[in-house]
Amino acid sequence: MIIKKIFNNNAIVAKDPHKQEFVVMGCGIGFKKSVGDEVAQDLIEKVFILKQKDASEKFKLLLEDVPSEYVSLCYDIIEYGKNSIEAPLSDYIYVTLTDHINNTLKMHDEGIRNTNPLIWEIKKLYPKEFGIGLKALEFIEDSVGKKLSEDEAANIALHLINAQANHPNHKVTDVAGQTQKIQDILNIIKYTYQLDLDEASVSFERFITHLRFFFQRIDKRKKTELEDDFLLRQIKAKYKRAYHCTLKIEKYLNMELSDEEKLYLTIHVHRVTERQTE
Repeated sequence: MIIKKIFNNNAIVAKDPHKQEFVVMGCGIGFKKSVGDEVAQDLIEKVFILKQKDASEKFKLLLEDVPSEYVSLCYDIIEYGKNSIEAPLSDYIYVTLTDHINNTLKMHDEGIRNTNPLIWEIKKLYPKEFGIGLKALEFIEDSVGKKLSEDEAANIALHLINAQANHPNHKVTDVAGQTQKIQDILNIIKYTYQLDLDEASVSFERFITHLRFFFQRIDKRKKTELEDDFLLRQIKAKYKRAYHCTLKIEKYLNMELSDEEKLYLTIHVHRVTERQTE
């Protein structure tokens, strides 16, 4: 391989005999080198093979501004995620996650916490991705000595979830149909309660995200069940109107919802219809 471009002492773009380009990282791999020089094979630590051209070009642009240690850190997180998730990830994860973590660490240095209001849903509905996020926090602390909150584990999990949904081999979701169903569900709630929902509230955002995750689980044929229906019985008794609304939604969807889905849907309906300041 020969060097095509040098970002810094530790990151370059290399080209193989077949004219395929790679981003290559390694301590000192670009030090005192010039474009056209042979790549020192013994200095190669990480090779980024991004088959999606647009992702590859955007990733190269990121390397102009993101510290090499952060890029290397994200590589390790993504590789760990790939080995843990039984699904392919889009090449864009290298762009989106690297950019996100770079900005998050900048905010951390400025004393700004990057919160995630959807952490509860992510923990419950995507435990594997959230677990990878928690492991990523360990990578970050070990690598750059910065301790981040669990909110950041949820943020990282969302990037992994999106990278699975956006992969070319992933089943294409009927976004238009899904959007219409979500709007119909919102209308059922509005007519049941005779009120306009506060679309700027955190509760509304959580509810929409819950519905999107719900339709993703339907697409993936995932169904979860409660181990004990005690909590559902409590919620039915406490939030009778919300549970009645949930049954209307179930009828509209023309499918039998699991007790767990009824539980969380009832809680969300109650929260989104409460008159309160978020």
